[in-house]
Amino acid sequence: KMAEKQEEPSNAQNGEPDNTEEGEGTKKKVKREDLPPFEIVTGERLPAIFFKFQFRNVEYSSGRNKTFLCYVVETQGKEAVTSRGYLEDEHAAAHAEMAFFNTILPSCQAGARHNVTWYVSSSPCVTCAQRICEALSKNKGLRLTIMVGRLFMWEEPEMQAALRSMKEAGCKLRIMKPQDFEYVWKNFVEQEEGEEAKSFVPWEDIQENFQYYEEKLAEIL
Repeated sequence: KMAEKQEEPSNAQNGEPDNTEEGEGTKKKVKREDLPPFEIVTGERLPAIFFKFQFRNVEYSSGRNKTFLCYVVETQGKEAVTSRGYLEDEHAAAHAEMAFFNTILPSCQAGARHNVTWYVSSSPCVTCAQRICEALSKNKGLRLTIMVGRLFMWEEPEMQAALRSMKEAGCKLRIMKPQDFEYVWKNFVEQEEGEEAKSFVPWEDIQENFQYYEEKLAEIL
């Protein structure tokens, strides 16, 4: 049975895989008070190592305790404008989803229609789901599609209710297919300078994990 598991931050909190990829062996624990202050990291492209580890649609989220959110905003105002980039959150003080509404969306044309697509490493937590619902109810010109790599804590009734509330608020929720991971790789991941762009290499269980999560999301919604 696949399930998302919340874990204490490990040395993978900075996007780097620790040596215990699937929860085997011992792991160096980091006390919360030792962590540096919270910050939101923004940019246009994320390092390949972060993508390969954080976006992987595995059954265990060992060390994957950050959210990586790649966004495309298509603004239909006086001029059609498309902007894109990514956000990642550091530690647990606030999340990338919140940061998008606090920092990215306000910089777009006010009063215009915005078609927003997120490609997120895992689905939003309950608090972020509530914030998404509020944003959609307040901003009638906002259309939001969320493509997620993994379902976060999907067995929890509270989490299932939060996912349903997002759907009711008009948010389109989708599980990322292999083609979606490839799209993120091409559009949001840094390629080494001076090298030919490396093609996306799917991991072994990418298709079956997609189908597993797609079935679970259909059952919940």
